[in-house]
Amino acid sequence: MNTDIIKRSVQDLVERSQPYISEANQQLQKSKMHCNSALKNAQRDFQRLSQLPHFKETICAFLLFVFAVLAVSKYLSRRHQRSLAGRPSTPTVEKAPYVKRDAVTREPGTWPPSSFRRPKPPPYPDWSIETTKPLPYRPFRHRYFQTMGLRNVKFDDWIELDNHYPRFHADKARRIVERGPKCCRTSPEAYPAALELLEELTDYLCERYPTLYQRTDQGVKNLWSGEELDTTSRPLPEDPMQTCARLTQDDLAIMVEKPDGQYYLLAGAILLAGFWRLEDKIGMPLSEIHTSGDVPQFREKLEKGMMNFFRRLKPEELVARNNYFMQVDDDLAWSHSIGSEDSDDGISWNTAEQDRAIAHHYFRSERQTLRRLPRTGAVVFTIRTYFHPITEIAEEDYVPGRLASAVRSWGDDVSRYKGKEKYQNVLLAFLDRKHQEQLDRGLKVEEEEDVYTYPW
Repeated sequence: MNTDIIKRSVQDLVERSQPYISEANQQLQKSKMHCNSALKNAQRDFQRLSQLPHFKETICAFLLFVFAVLAVSKYLSRRHQRSLAGRPSTPTVEKAPYVKRDAVTREPGTWPPSSFRRPKPPPYPDWSIETTKPLPYRPFRHRYFQTMGLRNVKFDDWIELDNHYPRFHADKARRIVERGPKCCRTSPEAYPAALELLEELTDYLCERYPTLYQRTDQGVKNLWSGEELDTTSRPLPEDPMQTCARLTQDDLAIMVEKPDGQYYLLAGAILLAGFWRLEDKIGMPLSEIHTSGDVPQFREKLEKGMMNFFRRLKPEELVARNNYFMQVDDDLAWSHSIGSEDSDDGISWNTAEQDRAIAHHYFRSERQTLRRLPRTGAVVFTIRTYFHPITEIAEEDYVPGRLASAVRSWGDDVSRYKGKEKYQNVLLAFLDRKHQEQLDRGLKVEEEEDVYTYPW
């Protein structure tokens, strides 16, 4: 019974579908006729065009144009791949890749210890205190932009040491004797974080630079200087930040979050800063550190993003940024041209001598890293300064032209902050001359993008 019903239903469906099938066949035949007609018309049009003058030459020119476009595209693609292959291994993007961060659910001023452990780095390849040169950071573009400029870096590259180490080490040792607590200080609430930083540095440096540092029962030995630093006694024989300073070429700062949600500078070893003093900034929240230093456009462009970044930074992340300044004297530790380091009247570019000879001009660049210590949750700044005569870096291809463009692009606020008025005449005239010399010997401006990758 059910089978008969199904058969009748299928027959009924077929009968009702026949008109639609017939109509579809008619439309298909019409489409076939239209296509045949269009093809015949195209053939007739092509025959008429082929009889026109210069038809063959036009077709050949068109085909050559197509082949030329394909060849140029392939060449540009290969050149781009070669430029990527020649870039340094250190990340080259200005901004760190976007990572969705978890909302901060903990109470401000509290930190549940993290189980994260920094990955063990391999020894720095062929590192030598005599032959390993400073990395060539040139963090300026033709046009200046005020951004945080953060990028992710590997934990392997946390601290950078090179053959300028002896000078940095000597300058730090001298200033610890001369200025001591003015440059190295740890507030009581930051003491656990300072101890954690000292442990992290000791472990990392012995792993990364085993020809310079070696573990001992009491701490670490400097194989170059012969110093043995006590990092295990309690209490320590000196401020833990001072011991940290003896281990690196970097200045160091620790920011601690308080219950108000602000991050405060509560520990530091600031011995080679050049333009600012720890004693002026210790105890300040992050925002006040920048506003008191008249950092250009901090409120408008940087403050909100910086505060959010600090709150959400995880122990698993390590980021870096670079900046640059001009200096018109050769003192790495303190730029005496802006005034005495012990001045009570404030320090500024107003005291600097106008238009000093180019031999007194120095390029000062900082590579800063930020990471959160897993046990205490404090945020650590490392500030490594690279210090070179302008006359030295101006010999590098494209550098004088790009640096001159960058300096000229500074706005009025950035120009005041960087003291441009005091050196622009001499500096720009020199850079323009060196740039022209490079052009005269055949340097091609249009090829700069193939060899320059920020921040190198």
